[in-house]
Amino acid sequence: MVGKVLITGSSGLVGSVLRHTLESKGIEVVGFDLRAAGREHGDVCDASSLYHAISTCDGVIHLAAVSRVIWGEEDPARCKQVNLGGLRNVLTHAKDSTNDPWVVFASSREVYGQPQTLPTSENEPLAPVNVYGHTKVEGENLVQSARACGLKASVIRLSNVFGRRSDHHDRVVPAFARQAVAGETLRVDGASHTFDFTYVDDVADGIATLVDLMGSKEGAPPPIHFVSGVPTTLGQLANMAIELAESHARVQLSAPRNFDVAQFYGNPSRAIQILGWRAETSVREGLERLIDAYRNEQTLNKIEEQA
Repeated sequence: MVGKVLITGSSGLVGSVLRHTLESKGIEVVGFDLRAAGREHGDVCDASSLYHAISTCDGVIHLAAVSRVIWGEEDPARCKQVNLGGLRNVLTHAKDSTNDPWVVFASSREVYGQPQTLPTSENEPLAPVNVYGHTKVEGENLVQSARACGLKASVIRLSNVFGRRSDHHDRVVPAFARQAVAGETLRVDGASHTFDFTYVDDVADGIATLVDLMGSKEGAPPPIHFVSGVPTTLGQLANMAIELAESHARVQLSAPRNFDVAQFYGNPSRAIQILGWRAETSVREGLERLIDAYRNEQTLNKIEEQA
C-alpha cells in the first residue's frame, strides 16, 4: 500500500493533475518543483534538498525535465543537465534511502525518433533524432542500470499530453485551441505530421494505477506507453479546433522543423494487459473541453474589462 509519494515537476501539466488524482485516492503527495512556493520549491539538480524529500516517501514519480523538444535544441547543455543530472540524483538517493522507495521515470515517444512500425510498440528500436529524445534514451538506460542494482523502477512513455490552459501556451494543442477561440491564424508546421494526442486526465489515471502496482509486492513492469493509439494529423487538429470553436480563424501552412518526428501513434496493448488501463477521452472531446476553458477565460476577461 502506498501512503506518500513524491512528484518532481509537480507544478507542470501532468504533475498538477496527477497530484489531484492521487490525493483523491487517499495518497499523500509531496510536491517538488522550481515553480512551487515554500517547502515544495526545489530543484532536482540540487542533490541535498532532493534527498530530504525522497527519504520521507514510499515512491517517486519523476516528471521534472526540460520538457520541450525545441528547448533542448536551443540549450542542449541545460537539457542534459536537468534531464540526466536530475534523474541521476533521484536514482542515487532512492538507492541510498533506508525506506527503499520505488521510482517511476517519465520518458517520451521521442525515444523512437522516426519509428519504423505504426502503431508503435514498446519494443520498437530506440533511435532519437533530437537532443530531448537522446536525454530520454540515456535516462531510460540509467533506470535499467538502477534496476539491475536492485532498485524497483519503471519507465513510462508519454505522447503529446494535453488538456489544461495552464500548459505552455505555444504547445500545439493549447496554441490551436487558444488561437481558434481568438480568431487568430493557426500556423501548422507540417500538416501531414501525425501524432498520438493523449488527454492528461487519462494519463494521470494510468500513472495512479501504476502507483498501486509499484506499491504492491509485484515486480516493476517493463516500459509502458500511456497513449491513445489513435493517429491525428496536425492539419486535422487545426481544422478540428476551428470547427469546435465555431471560428473564422484561418490556417497557415508552414514547413516542418528539421528536429521534429513526422509520425507516431502508439500501441497501448501493454498498458491494457498489465494495468487494465486505456485512454477514455478522444482528442476531439479533450480539445472541446480545452476550447470551452479558453472561451470561458475570454468571457471572464471581457467582464473584468467592463467592470
